[in-house]
Amino acid sequence: MSQRYYSLDIFRGATVALMILVNNPGTWAHIYTPFEHATWHGCTPTDLVFPFFLFAVGNAMAFVIPRFKEKGTAFFLKKITKRALLIFAIGLFLNWSPFVQWKDEHIIFKVWEKIRILGVLQRIAICYFFASLIVFFFKTKGALIISAVLLSGYWLLCFSFGSTGDPYSMAGYFGTGIDKALLGVAHMYTGEGLAFDPEGIISTIPAIVNVVFGYLSGKYIREKGKTWDMLSHLFIAGSLLIFFAFCWDMAFPINKKIWTSSYVLYSVGLALMVLGILIYAIEFRNAKGTWSRFFDVFGKNPLFIFVLSGFLPRVLALLRWTDHVDENGKPVYTSTFPWFYQHICKPLSENLKNGSLFYAICMVTFYWLIAYLLNRKKIYIRV
Repeated sequence: MSQRYYSLDIFRGATVALMILVNNPGTWAHIYTPFEHATWHGCTPTDLVFPFFLFAVGNAMAFVIPRFKEKGTAFFLKKITKRALLIFAIGLFLNWSPFVQWKDEHIIFKVWEKIRILGVLQRIAICYFFASLIVFFFKTKGALIISAVLLSGYWLLCFSFGSTGDPYSMAGYFGTGIDKALLGVAHMYTGEGLAFDPEGIISTIPAIVNVVFGYLSGKYIREKGKTWDMLSHLFIAGSLLIFFAFCWDMAFPINKKIWTSSYVLYSVGLALMVLGILIYAIEFRNAKGTWSRFFDVFGKNPLFIFVLSGFLPRVLALLRWTDHVDENGKPVYTSTFPWFYQHICKPLSENLKNGSLFYAICMVTFYWLIAYLLNRKKIYIRV
């Protein structure tokens, strides 16, 4: 087939929409379980969003890499290096933005010494770069072999160098020591209560395979075309990967935060199943409509909308005002988005999870409107 499947665009757009939904609750203290990450081992629907996005990155590569090959190796290397560096830089910019913050009654600059280096976009950049090299130079068979080596090698490293008692625990995970040595504690994520980066250096290695498998599936779809064989093989491959993931889970638990090899197989297997369902519904049954157009809009400017959803709340937080005065006579400040949650969403229900979820849905709708306007004006911001 020569054209891109519309279902692949919907898959990518739906993933972006879900990323915004789970990253923007009204309050992190009140979230329904499916919209929370697993505490440690295990996997919730929210834990699937990031690997699905990496899978979608690989899907898109399957339609771009052939054009790169036609223009030669030098062009390919220049193109992927430039794109990876730009995505990494945008991620670093997002972590540092908006470069100033409130401290008491004063605005101060955010110093580099306390800025996190890694993050979601940085991992996407690294995985995209190395997955591109793998599929370009080693073809399909070589990519499968390298993927198997990366996953099994990562397991061996975790087991061999992790804590003797529990090498797969947060305290026992060996990758944290490497992050501390290379990045420094001040440049790491501390949201878990200690210096532990869920997008750390070593745990990025198995994440590369999510992109490679996304590419291989996209390549298979492109080459086989709209056939029942192609569709059935997607479901079979997805089922087998999920089965092997659960088998591996007994020795190397499914875990997003250290991105275990079993988690890679599990997330890729589910991505294949979801993609297969979308292909059947859209390409075979032509079940397109308002729902597909909604997600398609997100897929037109996926990276820009994701970055905007992280950048805009930080900028608006600088424009604060006094919401009320506490019992000690001190002003309690608010800004645009927190005010909207506290005064519009939160009062809607006695169950605070409902207000928090409603706020997240409002955020998805808000960014969809921006994406819709960009699409209507045919403005597509590429990296």
